[in-house]
Amino acid sequence: MPVDTPLQVRILDAIHDVPAAAWDALIAPGAPPFVRHAWLSAMEQSGSATEDTGWAPHHLTLWRGKKLVAAAPAYLKFHSMGEYIYDFGWANAAAQLGVEYYPKLLVGGPLSPATVPRFLTAPGEDAQALRRALLEAAVASAEDAGCSGVHVLYPTDEEADFLEEAGLARRITLQFHWKNPGYRSYDDYLARFDSKRRHQLKRERAAAATQGIQLRTVRQADLGPEHAQRAYTFYTSTCERHSWGQVQLTPGFFERVFRDLPHAVEMVEAVKDGRVIAGAFNLVTPERLYGRYWGCTEEHPFLHFNVCLYQSVDDCIQTGRKVFEPGAGGEHKVSRGFEPTAVHSAHLIFDKRLDKAVRGFLRMERQRLTPAVEEAERICGLKPWTPPETPPETPGSSGAT
Repeated sequence: MPVDTPLQVRILDAIHDVPAAAWDALIAPGAPPFVRHAWLSAMEQSGSATEDTGWAPHHLTLWRGKKLVAAAPAYLKFHSMGEYIYDFGWANAAAQLGVEYYPKLLVGGPLSPATVPRFLTAPGEDAQALRRALLEAAVASAEDAGCSGVHVLYPTDEEADFLEEAGLARRITLQFHWKNPGYRSYDDYLARFDSKRRHQLKRERAAAATQGIQLRTVRQADLGPEHAQRAYTFYTSTCERHSWGQVQLTPGFFERVFRDLPHAVEMVEAVKDGRVIAGAFNLVTPERLYGRYWGCTEEHPFLHFNVCLYQSVDDCIQTGRKVFEPGAGGEHKVSRGFEPTAVHSAHLIFDKRLDKAVRGFLRMERQRLTPAVEEAERICGLKPWTPPETPPETPGSSGAT
């Protein structure tokens, strides 16, 4: 199909309106699973992300003839739950101005606070031109749908630059990520802390053994339907334990993800007396681990840290993964070596009064960012790390005979 063939914009009411192969052909190898057709399909087909739950699919696609050349996952949102870029104060300000804040158009994925390419383009295409066309389609379709504005959540740094240059208000917030500069062992990681902190981390990790708890990571061929059921059980147990918790995912979501994305799913499990008493549902790529949901049926000191942090840090070192993103929030991660990391969003609100107020708020928020990062780095307290020198080989150490 010639590149000068006119582009056609199509808004899809379901991810199943486009073939999985066509959608996934736009995604670079090794990209996080949160943008893949199977992940979005699991959200929608399971009833977890639908109009009834406040997530009406509104996917933006560009076609050249019958060929899909660009796309952006998007939803009409009727609340702000499950986004993790908090704008509840903006909704309150809108109400004071007499502005209907919902629906709004969200470009991104449901319940997935991870940086992922948001503007997907086919290889060989003019990516920048297609991004502009997708953004124009987002703004036009949002206006047609009566939305208050457009919000792009967790774009890549390059996409955030593009969106800011296009006139959207850029927001920078913090997550806390564990980063692997090339550790050879868990002891290399511990060596970056002072002796007091190192003793604390060792004591917390050793607690599992003294409690008779074994930790294991289950992946790929060892995963079965029972693990999907456990993941749902632990997820709901955490939601129901906290006043802010809200069960948004259904059992069908976990069943579909475990079935359709087996190479992207891992479970950390805690076993005591032959029973799985706690677990964490994680997503993986060759380079990164993404922590998503955890829960337990028994309470034990430091169980959360062992299941959600220490086991996966050690596993990342063993597998050579470079980054562990344990999700939004959780300042307790900082003192355990998770470093402050900027994540981005971009916002365009159609009411000029509200848009001006939001931009003013973001300017003040940005001024507080540097002190927040400095404080987090102080609490984190990681010493500079230099890879230990490899000992010289001694004669015969190669194993040659």
